[in-house]
Amino acid sequence: MADASTILLVDDEDSVQKLLAYPLERDGFRVVVARDGEEALRRFAEESIDLVVLDLMLPRLDGLEVCKRLRADSTVPIIMLTARDDELDKVLGLELGADDYITKPFSIREFRSRVRALLRRASAPRPGERSDGEEVIEEGEVRIDVPRRAVEVRGAEVQLTFVEFELLRMLAAAPGRVFSRRQLLERLRGGADYREPRTIDVHVRHLREKIEDDPKQPELILTVRGVGYRFRDR
Repeated sequence: MADASTILLVDDEDSVQKLLAYPLERDGFRVVVARDGEEALRRFAEESIDLVVLDLMLPRLDGLEVCKRLRADSTVPIIMLTARDDELDKVLGLELGADDYITKPFSIREFRSRVRALLRRASAPRPGERSDGEEVIEEGEVRIDVPRRAVEVRGAEVQLTFVEFELLRMLAAAPGRVFSRRQLLERLRGGADYREPRTIDVHVRHLREKIEDDPKQPELILTVRGVGYRFRDR
């Protein structure tokens, strides 16, 4: 198989497990399954996982708690599944570190596309968008080593999730350029369909909490009211 990535699929319904596992395995992925939150954490500790597909409603530990615990010591990409088209569920998942979400019911085509896009971006990070093809972006006190996916701010290493890293890389590679929320979604996800542009605000807030001296008075990632965000000019 061309792609040996391992996906942890967490859902307590056998029918959903079969529905989602089959197309993933057909695409060449190795699928590890878990049916409750405790089993999900155990399987994650036992295996080398490249991406987690995590249902919100689980026995023992719910998906939000599992996401929180995974994110405490891992930057693995996480896609959350929710049966309710509830904005609170989506925001809570993003607040706890999920990289994407899909609301049930969804098409298998959309599901496969989301998985492939997130894995592709996680396994093959692009250099900064500069004409000289730099693989290290340095903007003042921020240093981004793209191949290593390492970030230093004021000389101290900062741990970012996959989406936070990609968001910072994109903005810092084009200081002063204004990106709309939709543009950021399209570049991060490969498309903005089925996604709420305001979820970008959640990721930006988390990023500011990690890299700004005062997240309430940001000096690096600036808001352009009514449009989106930009990185501070040189």
